[in-house]
Amino acid sequence: MQLEIRPDPAEVGRARRWARSRLAGSGIGADEPLAETLILLVSELVTNAVVHTGCPAVLRLSLPGAEDGSATVRLEVADTSTRAPVPRCADGDATGGRGLALVDGLADRWGWSPDGAGKRIWCELDRCTQRVESTAAAYGGGVPAFDGLAFEAV
Repeated sequence: MQLEIRPDPAEVGRARRWARSRLAGSGIGADEPLAETLILLVSELVTNAVVHTGCPAVLRLSLPGAEDGSATVRLEVADTSTRAPVPRCADGDATGGRGLALVDGLADRWGWSPDGAGKRIWCELDRCTQRVESTAAAYGGGVPAFDGLAFEAV
């Protein structure tokens, strides 16, 4: 399922409402941590697309069926900007600039790739697992790869 996004910051709220409405038929309860995380990821990726590219985008959501309790949820945002996401450092007082760092910390997997005349940024959440530690801790310690960095999708 997909939603066309206009390059307008008001679209972020519409995208969150759209994603919430899709959860109802998927067997993912609105109060599940997975649902809350998914809505935050929708917000971050759609915000990056509309604020940093100024281009229309398409939000795609792949949800498991109600009978498939261990499936992966996949979220994609495709836009027509060919510029890659660029890391940027946000100081402690900055009110923005941490979107992809949040995605890195919350998603089980994420990435981006060129897509036709633009790019696609995607992330996945595994419904069967609860994230209780950072990706870095799960792989033997250290700090997350993007610790202290913020990204700007352009």
